[in-house]
Amino acid sequence: MHSHWFGEFIGTLVLVLLGNGVNAGVTLRRSYAADAGWMVVTTGWALAVLCGVLTAQAFGSPGANLNPAITLSAAISSGNYSELLSLWSAQMLGALCGASLMALHYAPHWSLTPDPAAKLGVFCTNGAVHHPAANFVSEVIGTMVLVIVAGAIFSHGVSDNGPAPGLGQWLVGSLVWGIGLSLGGTTGYAINPARDLGPRIAHALLPIPGKGGSNWSYAAIPVMGPLVGGGLAGLLLHFAKL
Repeated sequence: MHSHWFGEFIGTLVLVLLGNGVNAGVTLRRSYAADAGWMVVTTGWALAVLCGVLTAQAFGSPGANLNPAITLSAAISSGNYSELLSLWSAQMLGALCGASLMALHYAPHWSLTPDPAAKLGVFCTNGAVHHPAANFVSEVIGTMVLVIVAGAIFSHGVSDNGPAPGLGQWLVGSLVWGIGLSLGGTTGYAINPARDLGPRIAHALLPIPGKGGSNWSYAAIPVMGPLVGGGLAGLLLHFAKL
């Protein structure tokens, strides 16, 4: 069980399990973390990224993309598209499984939380202000920041040798924390198609008490916005040759 595909699958699973998990802890009633706030959510997601990256690398994916937008960016930057669809499948399946495990972990809390929209928000994102064009642009910008700064972290421009061994993962986690704090308030900063679509599918399929609809009318924005942002950032990295 040590391969590029499995590394992306298990790393994305850990990312979403812990990321959706902090959403659940803050949102669901009778959780000890209920109403802990945005700082806890953004910190939890940053650590979820760190744990997902470390897990993916340990299980065979040294790049640890965990994100179809990053995989697309890397393909555009390098010109190598050979693993694009394979890694997308691993990331999507990992996200679906991670969200399902989170739902199981919090099983007694769903029926104690009356608001269907709050339950959906545990799994996936939505615009804080319903404005599809602005929401799309927010996802494009956030993803571009993610890809460009992550590229800069591991570039030769940062230092002759890049980050010290083991430091890069922490820097990427800090980057996601910063994006959440600075740019995440508009859409919940999906910045990752798998992180949003996989859990949204889990929400639609799982027998969650009083869950309501899965807001499919919004679902294209946190998928296409990050892919566009990742693609544009990939073009920049390709020509900048960081």
